[in-house]
Amino acid sequence: MPGSPPAPPPTPPRPTLRDALRTVPPVVLGAVALGGVIGSLARYGLLVAFPPDPGRFDTATFLANAAGGLLIGALMVVVTEVAPDRRLLRPFLGVGVLGGFTTFSTFIVGVGRAVDAGAALLAVAYAFATIAAALTAAALGMWATRRLISRRRR
Repeated sequence: MPGSPPAPPPTPPRPTLRDALRTVPPVVLGAVALGGVIGSLARYGLLVAFPPDPGRFDTATFLANAAGGLLIGALMVVVTEVAPDRRLLRPFLGVGVLGGFTTFSTFIVGVGRAVDAGAALLAVAYAFATIAAALTAAALGMWATRRLISRRRR
């Protein structure tokens, strides 16, 4: 059709997961795996300490996501501004430990369980509180880490 913009070039196909993982050095995959074990065990400890009960506020998952948000915020400042040369720090702590510790999949299951238990208002409050707490904690972690770094540099 005259006057119409040219068609965009075709996008190349995405690599398979297997092909993508082949490009990652084994030491990085090992750091992620080891960190994931540590983070998952820590989250399990929270679940044992605060077992979830359908129809009640899921304290363990809330704490994991809020604390994880705080730590992720702090870690991102460290790996980008303080120690960008530590190539295994982010895969080990960020993807591994904190990725295994935080749990938005369990958070969604908890919302569904609360709804199924007839506690729809709790489900909505829990959903918004968890997201707000995690995002606020991440921002707080970034702010506090930058402040600590600037004090040390003076």
